[in-house]
Amino acid sequence: MKKNLLINVFFVLFFINSNVLSKESSYFMEGMKHFKNKEFDKSKIFFERDLVFNPKSEKSYLYLAKIFNKKDNTEEEEVNLKNVLLINPKNDEAIYMLALIKIDQSDYVEAEDLMNKFTLVCKSFCSKKKEIELKFKKLNPGNAKNKN
Repeated sequence: MKKNLLINVFFVLFFINSNVLSKESSYFMEGMKHFKNKEFDKSKIFFERDLVFNPKSEKSYLYLAKIFNKKDNTEEEEVNLKNVLLINPKNDEAIYMLALIKIDQSDYVEAEDLMNKFTLVCKSFCSKKKEIELKFKKLNPGNAKNKN
């Protein structure tokens, strides 16, 4: 009798858990669908819903940062990029995007630190290394550490 009750409880919990997992991935996938269609307001809602179920979704934070980048909201973009890096400090795309923000903010020391980190961890964005170095040199022709 107790075995049957435990087995039933196990299956109920398994079923509930599988429904939650499917909602998580469906929210992210729905957000991606809207993002690809450039429906940024709709995609933002779905990425935020994904974060409710999975607060460690680095991809949802990254896409929220991309949305805020498109909307020229640098503050929110930076917050979301920092969340990505808290979850995965080696996310080269987030490091790249944050370095660009720091260059635009004239925070040369932080930008240089991020560029050095980017060089160490780059995987998918290595082709962007020269681009970011050129942008950094145009804004800061001298040594960044002597500027502050």
